[in-house]
Amino acid sequence: MSTNKHALLSVSDKSGIVEFAEGLEEAGWSLISTGGTARVLKGAGLAVRQVSDCTGFPEMMEGRLKTLHPVVHGGILGRRETDVAVMDEHGMVPIDLVCVNLYPFEEVVGNPDSSEGDAIENIDIGGPAMIRSAAKNHRNVLVVVDPTDYCRVLSRLTADSVDADFRRRLAAKAFRRTAWYDAGISSCFSGSEELPDEWVLPLRKRASLRYGENPHQRAGYYSDSVSGRPEPFRQVHGVELSFNNIADMSAAVNCASELMGTGSPACVIVKPCGAALAEDPAVAYERAFACDPVSAYGGVLCFNRPLDRTLVDRVIGNQFVELVAAPQIEPGAVAVANKRRNLRLVEVAVPPERQRWHVVPAIGGLLIQQPHDGSIPDGHLKVVTQNRPDGKWDDLFVASRVCAWVKSNAIVLAKDGQTIGIGAGQANRVASCRLSVMNARKAGLDTEGAVMASDGFFPFRDS
Repeated sequence: MSTNKHALLSVSDKSGIVEFAEGLEEAGWSLISTGGTARVLKGAGLAVRQVSDCTGFPEMMEGRLKTLHPVVHGGILGRRETDVAVMDEHGMVPIDLVCVNLYPFEEVVGNPDSSEGDAIENIDIGGPAMIRSAAKNHRNVLVVVDPTDYCRVLSRLTADSVDADFRRRLAAKAFRRTAWYDAGISSCFSGSEELPDEWVLPLRKRASLRYGENPHQRAGYYSDSVSGRPEPFRQVHGVELSFNNIADMSAAVNCASELMGTGSPACVIVKPCGAALAEDPAVAYERAFACDPVSAYGGVLCFNRPLDRTLVDRVIGNQFVELVAAPQIEPGAVAVANKRRNLRLVEVAVPPERQRWHVVPAIGGLLIQQPHDGSIPDGHLKVVTQNRPDGKWDDLFVASRVCAWVKSNAIVLAKDGQTIGIGAGQANRVASCRLSVMNARKAGLDTEGAVMASDGFFPFRDS
């Protein structure tokens, strides 16, 4: 068996591959490659052996069949302590490093101009097979799947400091990458399938957060990376978002989205401590703020209309606010916000792209259900009292939509398109009801003629 070190390079993302290959060649490694990668390396003046020269088998089927061959996988999977004789007998070149990244299935699926045929042709078969073979045999083979690791790997090789822990960490990353890749394909092909027996989510970390809900908790923000959806939100001003910022913004956006059915500008202050409708977004904000000015301090706001300089100036002139979200943030609003570095401005679709499932952590697993979209099916509204709420349906709409985002037990009082009292998180609904009335009166808001919504039903007359 040859004593030279051999590296197999086959990448879809060519960034940094020439420099990586040059570093390997300078360190005395022999290079083996496929198709387009081999052409790039040869074009850079590197000595490269084609995989087909090793296997004696040509690439075929427009590149579908290149590396799925016993000589390739035997060279990767062969255990140096037990399989040398077999490898020599069958002419298998021992592969000591595998550098592979995969066809861009994620990008193709996310392109609205791509067809299902395009997606299918970008399902990598040989790449994941080589990655998994190398990761399985990581004691003998280094597996590199991320261009950001090229410099680190070269540094380790040059310093002769490739230890078992380093090999294992690269293997773990490789298995994560193939699992994520397959999860994306599965998610794409599952389509509208409901609650499959096995569930995989192709999540990618979008941000490392300073901490979680509390300072001692580590946290990150992940999103579905193979859905074809655009980025969920875009921060245009302010210091980095925290775990609580994103959680509160999500609640505010969802609540504001459920008020979209009125067609009126809306403002929601989370958690939620106020929500209102008005023809003018500034008036909607003032009415939402009036519901509970104390709790609004340090809150997160969401508007379902563009945020301009006048509106943001009014908000920051009236209260301390952590974050304001809106479907569009005009340059003038950012200019005003420059006075407040700690104010975060975020553009987000209102309503956001509807998620297929609502996931809740539970003991030892997850609870998964269809998301509630705020709609009430025809025929589900039934008046059970002699007095009909004629003229109050719009307020009932507001109260019930906001109530869905208030912590149980929840009571919401609404009047004239505005929440006027919210009772949240009490052990019983009666206490929440009393709290909502007390809060309304403390805010100087008249409860006469208001409507009430609860997150539960009232089984008894004295409820």
